[in-house]
Amino acid sequence: MQRYDAVVIGGGHNGLAAALHLLTQGWRVAIVEAKDRFGGAVKTGELTAPGFRHDVAAMNLSMFAGSPFLARHREILTANGLAFVAAPRCFATVFPDDTFLGVDADPDSTVGGIERLCARDAQAWTDMLHIFKRDAPFIFALLNNRMPSIKTARIIFGAVRRHGLSWLDDLMRLLVASPRDFLDAHFEHHKVKTMMAAWGLHLDFSPEIAGGALFPYLESMASQAFGMVIGQGGADTIIMAMVGAIREKGGMLISGSPVVNIEIDNGRATGVVLADGRMLHASRAVVANVHPKILAERLLPRHPKFAGFVRRMSRLRAGPGTMMIHLAMHDLPDWKAGAHVREYAYVHVAPNLAMMSRVYAEAGDGMLPELPVLVVGQPTTIDPSRAPAGKHVLWIQVRTLPAQIKGDAAGIISTRDWDQAKEQYADRVLDILEQYAPGTRAKIIQRCVFSPVDLERENANLIGGDSLSGSHHLDQSFFLRPAAGYSRYATPAKGLYMCGASTWPGAGTGAASGFMLAQHLAAVR
Repeated sequence: MQRYDAVVIGGGHNGLAAALHLLTQGWRVAIVEAKDRFGGAVKTGELTAPGFRHDVAAMNLSMFAGSPFLARHREILTANGLAFVAAPRCFATVFPDDTFLGVDADPDSTVGGIERLCARDAQAWTDMLHIFKRDAPFIFALLNNRMPSIKTARIIFGAVRRHGLSWLDDLMRLLVASPRDFLDAHFEHHKVKTMMAAWGLHLDFSPEIAGGALFPYLESMASQAFGMVIGQGGADTIIMAMVGAIREKGGMLISGSPVVNIEIDNGRATGVVLADGRMLHASRAVVANVHPKILAERLLPRHPKFAGFVRRMSRLRAGPGTMMIHLAMHDLPDWKAGAHVREYAYVHVAPNLAMMSRVYAEAGDGMLPELPVLVVGQPTTIDPSRAPAGKHVLWIQVRTLPAQIKGDAAGIISTRDWDQAKEQYADRVLDILEQYAPGTRAKIIQRCVFSPVDLERENANLIGGDSLSGSHHLDQSFFLRPAAGYSRYATPAKGLYMCGASTWPGAGTGAASGFMLAQHLAAVR
């Protein structure tokens, strides 16, 4: 039996962050990954043709670049190859009338675009950015502390002392508002609202869902205030840097051998058993960076003491499914809205709020949406190293889709099997893209399509192709993520802890849950 202070299950970025921080605090740590490669939902590979590097799922690394974890471990991660590329033009939305509206790192450029639509909205954007810069330290402090905790209460109390009770009122309204209500309260022009609302569907918020205003607000304002970054050469720069740092610190890295059981002795987690028969002893902690359903239903031994935990974790509701389409390209799309659109890291094809609501409803009913929302990533516009000279990659995320197909809203695709439907549906996506950027199909060298089923095969934590590892609706967020009583990462088994996108603060590349948990464990005597 191999002995460690902690064993981390799951080699995604949260698990790696937890392992690295514990190692720097003198712990002996092993991290076990079921797949042959570490990274979870943050992987990069030559999915189409040699020399074309595609981010399998996550592409935007702005959260990691601004994270407390990176601030703490920047030196060792940089020494192990961590590198970012800034996106001067962050994101844009294209519209059916062949126009676009985007957010640039230069506020004057963004405001100028909005002002051409509505002078009052341009002023509202400027005012909102000013308030965001004032409030950002408090908001990000809340997102990067355990929930609930005395520290979060102190953060809120400090903000109220400085800005008054009106600040708390505004914050609470933001946290519970739907995107539509929030945007209607601040802006007039439908294109401004549409540009911001598209970020809601990066999670699972159609315009009408309560609690959905926060992400469009944060992504829009943070991109304007701080810019956006992607990984140089691929999003896996953060994974390779963490793996290298863990190796440098003497951590044990085990891949290609899943954990099949967590050993419990006298109510305490004492280690794990791997599929190849090895046993790893953990004297202080077992950290499960896996979906709570997998932890509860597959890894924990059956015991009456855990029955309530298993029942509650099994009820964790997934968000909608996602399709990823990766294209090796001769050139970037020629957007009808103008050549400048080629310069944006992200382009949303989501022309209005009604369409976003319809797509979400269709997917919720199990139907293949007739016109899905497209998030088109153009990483090679700012990082040419991801493709051979003069060539490009295109990253297309299709939102939102059913995990199981019950029908087709367009009445065209008859199969109910994703393995049979995915290429047909990818063709529909490209048909939509052609409407906004004619000739895109002719530039494709090769494509690779991941259906929701494929995404779960690639990463078991993405149940039903849910890239969020659990819906972010209010009943599964804040102190209710993944369930009331478990938002602080502990479980009923002593020494067994959770982290990852299914736990607070949720999905994203900031490594917050892994880092917060590791900080807590390192402080426990």
